[in-house]
Parts: sequence; C-alpha cells; structure tokens
Amino acid sequence: MTDAVTKNIPRIRFPKRTSPYIFALYMATIMAFLMSLVITLAEFGMGAHYMENVMNAYQVAMPAAFVCILVVRPLVIRLVAWTVHGH
Repeated sequence: MTDAVTKNIPRIRFPKRTSPYIFALYMATIMAFLMSLVITLAEFGMGAHYMENVMNAYQVAMPAAFVCILVVRPLVIRLVAWTVHGH
C-alpha cells in the first residue's frame, strides 16, 4: 500500500493513560493463546480436536492472564528498575 492509502485508514487511538491496560490486553491475548497451544499439545497431543481444545483452554486462560498481568505489572516494573542501569 502506498503512503496515501495507509494515511486514510481510520484507526482507533486510546488516551495515553490507558497504556497499561492496553499493554495488558495485548500481552494476555498473545501469551494466553501461545500457552494454550503449547499446553494443549503437551497434555492431549495433536489430535482431531486439537484447536477445539486449544480454544476451550484459551477461554479460561485469557481473562486469567489479563488479571494476572495487571496485578504483577507494578512488581515487574520495580524489579526491572532494580536490576537494569538507568540512562
């Protein structure tokens, strides 16, 4: 796509104050899906109902991951600040 075309595509933009929640949503969505893929494969193998089992696990994992990320995020920020040199 050209620059002219991509500039005309409307995009939803959230206020900056929502960044921690949007981050948690994206992180939970991606990580819960990947973990559901791996854990379902390890537990049940690659069968005929593999993706159905993955999606059933994902329905539980995604909301749990979202809440966990929101809870753990402040601790992780402190740990990173404690272990990484500042600029």
